[in-house]
Amino acid sequence: MNKFNILLVDDIAENIHSLKMIIEDSFDVDICSALSAQDGIKILMEKEVDLILSDIQMPEIDGFEFAEYIKSIDKTKDIPIIFITGIHNKDEYKAKGYSLGAVEYISKPIDDVLLTSKLKVYIDLFESQKIAAEELIKKDEILIHQSKMATMGEMIGVISHQLKQPLNILSLYCSDIKDSHKYNEIDDDFIEKFDKDTQEQIAFMTETINGFTNFFNPNKEKKQFSLKSAVDSTLHLLDKQMVNNNITIHTTIGAENIYGTESEFSQIFLNLITNSKDAFIENSIEDREINITSFTKDQYSVVIFEDNAGGIPKENIDKIFDPYFTTKEYGTGTGLYMVKLVIHNSFEGKLKIQTSDNGTKFIIIFKADKS
Repeated sequence: MNKFNILLVDDIAENIHSLKMIIEDSFDVDICSALSAQDGIKILMEKEVDLILSDIQMPEIDGFEFAEYIKSIDKTKDIPIIFITGIHNKDEYKAKGYSLGAVEYISKPIDDVLLTSKLKVYIDLFESQKIAAEELIKKDEILIHQSKMATMGEMIGVISHQLKQPLNILSLYCSDIKDSHKYNEIDDDFIEKFDKDTQEQIAFMTETINGFTNFFNPNKEKKQFSLKSAVDSTLHLLDKQMVNNNITIHTTIGAENIYGTESEFSQIFLNLITNSKDAFIENSIEDREINITSFTKDQYSVVIFEDNAGGIPKENIDKIFDPYFTTKEYGTGTGLYMVKLVIHNSFEGKLKIQTSDNGTKFIIIFKADKS
């Protein structure tokens, strides 16, 4: 577990040394120090800090100005500040300090017991938050793993459908060879055609297997990839399944790019398409259509996934992204939760949903590049 990080800011080195001795005598924490507000700001930009103890009377930039500045920056605005001062301890100064975001105000000479008791509150809160965050990460890792296993099961079914047709065709070719040999019908043209046809079927199966292997490659790094290429690859894996279920997918994809892992992108859309397929069947929809469109907004690529599968019941709309929530008899309830988790965590994107009696629309906002 990461240690609690404290920044001490005081223009007198002896004061910093005394504070360090008091704190280190009671707590196992990491302490960094600065002899000016400018140095303190530099440290805050470079390191993660959980609590600031700052003097007020300092040259050039005083403690109040220092607090006002760091509260104006997103990275540092939520860091608690404790002011420590020997002269700015009147009510008007305290009021000013609290108005700037200070959480405590300690007067010099410092009472060791008072200081440690106040620090203990923040350190205990920090440790409890860290434990809760680590437990949440572990839970999410388990859910993502479960979802990947479920997706792998879905993909095994997909690949079996993909390979069944070329295997049947190759079996027919073999039977044809046997019959042609029996009736002395094998000549150069026959062999040439047989070679061409069998190579085509073998190439198709190889491409299918390579796509399947690439989809579950755990070592793929984040990079910028083409949205259109990723969508096309995902749909190619599912084309037989879409034909078998009478589902038509329309795509209007531009030249947008996405920054992330392409296999995780495919996993998102495999889950969305599978959900639509199940909804088509459950709601007995005859004219089954899915529309995938995209456009660029600022530095983001926006993808809209929309079906006409009947929409999501109002009583379920606030629950569909909850882990383990499912309306399916044999569902795990991790599919859409995983979709939201991967979009937020892996792509640093956003997911919005709109639903009506006609169908459901997912609006996904992805980063277009690393920046």
